Amino acid sequence: MKVLVVGSGGREHALAWKLLQSNQVEKVFCTPGNGGTAVLKNCENISIEVDDFESILKLIQANSIELVVVGPELPLSLGISDYLQSHNIKVFGPNQQGATIEASKSWAKDLMIEGGIPTAKSATFTDKQEAKNYIRQQGAPIVVKADGLAAGKGVVVAMDEEEALNAVEELFTQNFDKLVIEEFLTGQEVSILALTDGVTIRPLIPSQDHKQIGEGDTGANTGGMGVYAPTPIVDSILLDRITKEILEPTLHTLQKRGIDYRGVLYAGLMITPEGEPKTLEFNCRFGDPETQAVLPMLKTSLVDILLACTQQKLADLPPFEWHDGSAVCVVMAAGGYPASYEKGKVITGIADAEALGATVFHAGTKLLGDDIVTDGGRVLGVTCISEDFKSSIEATYNAVQKIHFENMYYRRDIGHRIKN
Repeated sequence: MKVLVVGSGGREHALAWKLLQSNQVEKVFCTPGNGGTAVLKNCENISIEVDDFESILKLIQANSIELVVVGPELPLSLGISDYLQSHNIKVFGPNQQGATIEASKSWAKDLMIEGGIPTAKSATFTDKQEAKNYIRQQGAPIVVKADGLAAGKGVVVAMDEEEALNAVEELFTQNFDKLVIEEFLTGQEVSILALTDGVTIRPLIPSQDHKQIGEGDTGANTGGMGVYAPTPIVDSILLDRITKEILEPTLHTLQKRGIDYRGVLYAGLMITPEGEPKTLEFNCRFGDPETQAVLPMLKTSLVDILLACTQQKLADLPPFEWHDGSAVCVVMAAGGYPASYEKGKVITGIADAEALGATVFHAGTKLLGDDIVTDGGRVLGVTCISEDFKSSIEATYNAVQKIHFENMYYRRDIGHRIKN
């Protein structure tokens, strides 16, 4: 069969790479793809933007594509699944209504309250002054979130009142017309990517992302600077609790609202010092860079799982199988990210890193002649699997050191929370 992956990041490279490991998949198309998908065997980039639904439909029809896997949140929030399904095309990714769980923080909060899902207490504001008054009443630390899509960067964890007030000012000037202000929760953040066909929901292995740019989890929030899986903080007992107390009630609440949700339900959770899971947010798609650590660990055919989700047959599949060991992914970014950065820097050493056993997923890259050059903020995700975290971390950083591009930056402490 032929499959289309919509998107251009590291997550989409990982999806295409994993889909091509199945004997059923003859070819993968990527729209628009990146430098990594451009050189992936049996993969073809087609230069179509993710919101150009009409051109995507023509591509699908012209090439007899049987399954579409949507990577980013933007086309989902714009209704790509509804559009393609109306033309009888199988799409893995929720419909526009379902994607609101990520597109609107306040909508997601209302859903959590309705479903009795454990989360931080919060308030929603459309008026700047009221938001600032609330912050002064509550005090800091406090969390300020943009209500709409912000590419993973619309959240400010303010440790003092002045920072929180500045965040309100800044987010309102960035054309967000609604903010959610939440209590500050302590603990460790984990990512639970769960797959659902609208009736059954199954979690993948839990992972831990490193969102901040600086070592020791300092500095500005990013889309994610590195990840490891499966995180030891979520054992099988806690994962079962998360499924029963968070994932299943969320799916039931979506059903009650008449939403047929088929795709990824990604729960960003805080595990409190007491071991209690609290929901920080939901996303409607695979995480990035979580996908680059989770999918390499998956033994079960990804295409079988995604097809089962589109056909509402997830309950018929046996339990997912996983490789032994641990996966670690380190993100290599352009200097200056997440603020301004330059593009077009030639990347060398990828083949040397892969010769050491790493899988190098491209995020912000493109193929220019014979060169792979930088084309985004997060440029590469370097992933290694080994028998334990200590050796996975060591292997990943050995591979990272083989790669070079001008002004490259990466955190040197990915996995610092794990006690080996």
